[in-house]
Amino acid sequence: MNYWLDLFTGTTWDEFREAGATVSGFRHRMRNAVARIEPGDILLCYMTGVMRWVGALQVLGPSDDTRDIWSFAEFPARVSVKPLVMVDAEYGVPMADLEGRMGFYRGPEDRGKFQGFVRRSPNLFKDSREGLAIMELLHKAEKDKVRRPVDQRKLARKPLFTASQKKGQKAVQILVSVPDKEEEAATPAAPVEAGPEAVQHTEIQYRLLRLGAEMGFDVWVARNDRGKTHDGQTLAELPKVLDHLPAMFNEATDKTVELIDVLWLRRNSVVAAFEVECTTSIYSGLLRMSDLLALQPTINIDLYIVAPEERRAKVEREILRPTFKLREKPLAELCGFLPVGSLLEKVDAIQRLGLTGSIKAGFVAELAEYFGEEDA
Repeated sequence: MNYWLDLFTGTTWDEFREAGATVSGFRHRMRNAVARIEPGDILLCYMTGVMRWVGALQVLGPSDDTRDIWSFAEFPARVSVKPLVMVDAEYGVPMADLEGRMGFYRGPEDRGKFQGFVRRSPNLFKDSREGLAIMELLHKAEKDKVRRPVDQRKLARKPLFTASQKKGQKAVQILVSVPDKEEEAATPAAPVEAGPEAVQHTEIQYRLLRLGAEMGFDVWVARNDRGKTHDGQTLAELPKVLDHLPAMFNEATDKTVELIDVLWLRRNSVVAAFEVECTTSIYSGLLRMSDLLALQPTINIDLYIVAPEERRAKVEREILRPTFKLREKPLAELCGFLPVGSLLEKVDAIQRLGLTGSIKAGFVAELAEYFGEEDA
């Protein structure tokens, strides 16, 4: 008997159970691995995002079930299963409990990555004793019912979203992923004071939000930054900060847009989008901008990367990468670089002269540098 990894999200686990918990499915490209699964083998169910082991399923054999069990993907390579253990995520076995006990989780150096073991499904446990140990922990979790709360946002996270892509004269539906911004390590760490770069990042968001509101725009701060504070004020509580984005796009686009650091909006339209890159890699902000343009190729939004002047060369290198440069409309021609010093100096002058109510959003484009202009 072999043990296999079977990956789920909170959503796909719920859908699996709602469909009777009799069929587990995998992507078509994994059909060769699925063909190696034999009756009697055990699928150990791991829930990504919340990092919990939530079930053990005994394989009965191949399945010809073609029901639409999962909402966002077909998972056509299927096997019939019989549940041995099934628990809700909050009663599941935390991955952290396996540290030092598994070949893929030898110690702190494997946290988060687990040597790539949980990146594909199904995946064979090389040592069946490890699979047996996890199943025993699952039986104990089912019996003891120790509740450990999980992040509900991660539990509800959708791994893929539907978007439309034009092929010839036809629009076809495709699945895309929209990653969250970089999250804190899953393991707890000692609290530390925010570094100067993080403080600067929040200050720039604060200044852009205040300026946009004074110019008459509704404003938006990235969903995961709403609780940050500057000058004693919480960003989400600043004037004209929206609680929810207006319904403008498809779900994939909305998911992308809500992670952008600052937006200026007029009614239901985004006028300008700002990614502030004082602390993170320039590449992550550019990817969000590029994702937005890929999802909405006809959109007309002013896009800006805001970063210290000393990061100018890095912005230029990153924005001229082939993945951005070889777009039908190169990102460098659509997304401008705003040096922090020049931007804040201009904002200070505008506010000092009391001009915020009369200037237009286009003044920002006059400050920005566009590295693709030499191609015009």
